[in-house]
Amino acid sequence: MSIRIGLLPQVATAHWVSHLHIMALAALFPVLPQLFAVGYVELGLALSIFNIVTALVQAPMGYAVDHYGGRRVLIAGVALGSFSFLLIALFPTYTWLLIAMALAGVANAVYHPADYALLAQGIAPAHMGKAFSVHTFAGFLGAAIAPVFLLGVATASEPRLAFAAAALAGFAALALLLVPGSGITRVRPLHAEPSALGNSSGTDGARPRSLLSPMILTLTVLFVLLNLSTSAIEKFSVASLMQGQGATLPWANSALTAFLFASAFGVLCGGALADRTKRHGVVAASAFGLAALLTALVATASLSGLALTITLGITGFLTGVIAPSRDMLVRAASPKGAEGKTFGIVSTGFNIGGAVGPIGFGWLLDHGHPNGIFWASVAFMSLTVVLTLMQEWYLSRFRTRKDPVLCVKPS
Repeated sequence: MSIRIGLLPQVATAHWVSHLHIMALAALFPVLPQLFAVGYVELGLALSIFNIVTALVQAPMGYAVDHYGGRRVLIAGVALGSFSFLLIALFPTYTWLLIAMALAGVANAVYHPADYALLAQGIAPAHMGKAFSVHTFAGFLGAAIAPVFLLGVATASEPRLAFAAAALAGFAALALLLVPGSGITRVRPLHAEPSALGNSSGTDGARPRSLLSPMILTLTVLFVLLNLSTSAIEKFSVASLMQGQGATLPWANSALTAFLFASAFGVLCGGALADRTKRHGVVAASAFGLAALLTALVATASLSGLALTITLGITGFLTGVIAPSRDMLVRAASPKGAEGKTFGIVSTGFNIGGAVGPIGFGWLLDHGHPNGIFWASVAFMSLTVVLTLMQEWYLSRFRTRKDPVLCVKPS
């Protein structure tokens, strides 16, 4: 009897690997300047290349997903990403680091359009919120494990083996994806139906407008701010805490790990909230507003290692709460059959933020402003709160008018 694996476990595992790979370089930041003989700006450039490449190819990957099917594209992405980190392990020079991160950026462009298209087309609508929260939880969990797992391997042996371990995790996930699954099949829609937020016409000319509707563009900007808000902490907080507050590496790494693990569990709570309220913007703005206050506390107060861990843990939980509502908004804005395109376009916002942020954050560290990492996070969180409340006001206004074009239907 052949073994079959369900859609959600396969897609969630792929998402787990994607976030492990996204965090791999940042998790190893404390040991990489010695390995590559470069500073934090140069390491930030490697992260920027990763995100620039993803931003350039993610929307085309969305079209590939809708045309060729999510399974094929997802398998190719996991294989390429794993091979990229194996290259760094085999050729540990800065030049090869840049090449490998560019290849990893191509692989990273696959995950969001492929994952969300497979889930949107293969999961019953009644269970969609839970499926999105499990999928996002798996990704956050991969990011949370990265500092403990990869930095642990690097300190116990050498950084090269940590990159090899990241590659091995990817190849293991690839083996799981190659097992016949339930629902992870080729999907090739003949027509993309307009979303509730787009043009209601069924003509070909309406489709580009629905994919570039004001709601989708606003969500893209929101994704930029979300990335800038959290990536400052995820990728630079360990170095910032060590330089700016004299924290030891174990305590700084523990604080980051608490932030990442709490973010993952915040996603699960956010999924429950998303099923119980239509005011997603108010929930998200409240959570991010509190997270901004706690981040400002980290930037200004000389906290002990334990206090840092607790404070950043609570901050991570609050930033995780927003994720399911964010995904449900994107799904609502997507034309049916064009989920890959829509998630590909909107998720580009993550990569725009990821391309801009690392160089600026690295500059702050190299020029003696380590606490600036947390202040930058506070600023971007505050902008996220403002944009989210404006979006909520905009939607509430048209819900009141019962506008059939701009009103979002509950999922």
